[in-house]
Amino acid sequence: MEVTPEMIHQLEKIDEKYKKINQNTETHLEGLLWSKPITYWDYIQTDALLNLQIQRTTLPDEMVFIMYHQVNELLFKMILWEIKQLSYTENPKTDYFTDKLGRISRYFDMLTTSFTIMTDGMEPEQYLKFRNTLTPASGFQSAQYRLIEFATTDLINLIDFRFRATIDRNTPYEHAFEHLYWQAAGKDYATGEKTYLIKEFERKYKKVFLDFMEEYNTINLWRKYKQLPQKDQENSALIEAMRHLDKTINITWVMGHFNAAKKYIESVPGNHEATGGSDWKKYMLPKYQKRIFFPELWTKEEIASWGENV
Repeated sequence: MEVTPEMIHQLEKIDEKYKKINQNTETHLEGLLWSKPITYWDYIQTDALLNLQIQRTTLPDEMVFIMYHQVNELLFKMILWEIKQLSYTENPKTDYFTDKLGRISRYFDMLTTSFTIMTDGMEPEQYLKFRNTLTPASGFQSAQYRLIEFATTDLINLIDFRFRATIDRNTPYEHAFEHLYWQAAGKDYATGEKTYLIKEFERKYKKVFLDFMEEYNTINLWRKYKQLPQKDQENSALIEAMRHLDKTINITWVMGHFNAAKKYIESVPGNHEATGGSDWKKYMLPKYQKRIFFPELWTKEEIASWGENV
C-alpha cells in the first residue's frame, strides 16, 4: 500500500495529539491492530438498554408506562446536556444562545406531543390496576426535571409564592430548598409533615440538588442571558426563544402531562390522588403555581393570566 502525503499528515497530527498528553504514539497505533470494529449495538448499548424494563405486574400496558417514562428521562438528559454547554460557554454569541434554546424547546415539544402515547396508548382499566403497585413512587420524583429547573432560572422563581418575600439571593441554599414550590406537594396538609414520597426523594437526591443549586446560581440560563451585552439582550430572536422555552416548559408540557394524568386518575369515581398522595391539580396546573422562568420577559397582564387560556 502506498503511503500518501495525506496519510503522513494524519500520522503527524496523531503524533502531535498524543505528545500533548505525554503518550507514546506507537503504543496507541499498535493497539489499533487488536481493537474490534465498532457495531451499532455495541455503540448504542442496545442489549443493556432493552433489558432495563422490569414490570411489577402481569398487565401488558405497564410496559408502555415504563418505557415511556424511560424515554422521558433520556430526553431530560439531552436537555441538561444542552444547558450545560450553554451555561459553561463564556460570552456566548446570540446565535449560539438562540440555537441552544431552540434545541431545548424541541426536546420539550417532543415530550409534549408524545403524551398521546399515554392518553391514547393504555387501557384505563389496566392503568388503574398497576398504578397501585407503583405507590408511593411518583413522577414527582424525577430528579433530572428538578435539575432542569435549577439550571434554567433563578431560585426565587422556584420558591413557593407564600415565602418569596423572605428569600433572596443571599438566602442559604438549605433554607431555599425547604421552600421550593414542590415541597408543598410532598407534605401532609393536615400535619405539615413531609410524606414518605418526599422523604425518600430527599434522602436520595438532596445533596445533589443543593450542590447543583450552588453550581448554577450564577450560570443558569437566566443569568447567562443577563450577562450578555444590553444590545444582545434586546435581540428579538433571542427574546422570542426565551419566551418560547418558558411557555413550552411551564405551560404546554405541563398541560400535556396534566391532561394525561387527568384522563386516568379521574376515569373512576372516588378519591383522585396521584400515586404519591399529592394534590396533583394544584401542584401541576400552571394557573396555580405560576411557574415562570423568565418573568422579566413577560408583561404584567401575561403573568396575571399565566396558564389560564389552555
